[in-house]
Amino acid sequence: MNVFVINSGSSSIKYQLISMPEEKVICSGMVDRIGQEGSRVDYRSFLKREPVEFSEKMPISDHSAGLQEVAKLLVDPEVGVITDPKQVEAVGHRVVHGGEKFASTQLITEEVKAKIKELFPLAPLHNPANYLGIEVSEKIFSNAKQVAVFDTAFHQTQPPVAFRMAIPNEFYEKHGIRAYGFHGTSHKYVSERAREYLGTKGKRIVSIHLGNGCSMAAIQDGKSIDTSMGFGPMNGLVMGTRVGDIDQSVIFHLVQELGYSLQDVFQILNKKSGMLGLTGFSDMRDIQKKYNADDPEARLAYHLYAYKIKKYIGSFAAVLNGLDAIIFTGGVGENDRLTRQLVCEEMNYLGIELDTEKNAGPKQAVQEIQSESSRVKLLVIPTNEELEIAKQSFSLLN
Repeated sequence: MNVFVINSGSSSIKYQLISMPEEKVICSGMVDRIGQEGSRVDYRSFLKREPVEFSEKMPISDHSAGLQEVAKLLVDPEVGVITDPKQVEAVGHRVVHGGEKFASTQLITEEVKAKIKELFPLAPLHNPANYLGIEVSEKIFSNAKQVAVFDTAFHQTQPPVAFRMAIPNEFYEKHGIRAYGFHGTSHKYVSERAREYLGTKGKRIVSIHLGNGCSMAAIQDGKSIDTSMGFGPMNGLVMGTRVGDIDQSVIFHLVQELGYSLQDVFQILNKKSGMLGLTGFSDMRDIQKKYNADDPEARLAYHLYAYKIKKYIGSFAAVLNGLDAIIFTGGVGENDRLTRQLVCEEMNYLGIELDTEKNAGPKQAVQEIQSESSRVKLLVIPTNEELEIAKQSFSLLN
């Protein structure tokens, strides 16, 4: 079965065409910096002995435009891997928010689409992009079964003490207001790889997914027991454009004293804050250039970013009653050694000690970056949400 996987992030689309169940990647790529300057489409096919690569900068105004460009490449006479979109038998979609209704992978129906749309307010940067991906995909791959894999599903194992909020019970019972957690597909994939690698020494894991969106998960015996994101994907760590944790009083002050509307505040905290608010840039690659040029705003932003991660490591170590391993994953976690260095500095009390040479070393399937004396394993594991989505989609349909 050919499964085409669409992973729509807030500013990117990662995609893979995977032959299942052999898990053979036929092509893969990314549409990056959607709606930003310097947007580009990257594409690699693996049908020939040597991979065929294509990369081009082009204006990509939104996710729909990005998917249309990818669809053209799939059937392109020179670099394409299929001759007809009907050769795609299933499309697996990453959907960020499934609420309490979706705790497992779902075949997409009109009812499922309606529920995803209802959840737009809870994941405003993602669910609309996910929904648009489904709508476009239904037109391009009209012969395929469409499948939704929800980011929130992995975190359904959290105990009530982790997901409940100290507000009147009726808000949970009638309206489902609770912490859900996100990036579950990524946390599940990398934690399973870590457990395979570590064996019995991988019982208590903190997984750190760092991209434009960032989250952490406390994982015990393969199950998520706590996570940094909450009701929507704005909470927790500092992100590309999202504020992360904030004192609720700031919101009331912005509205009552400074005259902002609630919609203004929503836009500020969701799309104008985080690293963008601190530096004017949302992409860590741009911010690192400023950091290396000794820009004070970039230096503060980097240290603040790492500081918040360190605080969550400490709290999750307490929740797990110890720590066996920390995983860095996601675009920033896998590629930004400066972030990893700043996070691991002065953490020896918890048994966390980084080896700077290993941290600068080449990528591996599982890269160990801890020192010989570190009591905690520090692992860099490339996430593969697309493969996890393909596996879950194939499992549902067979």
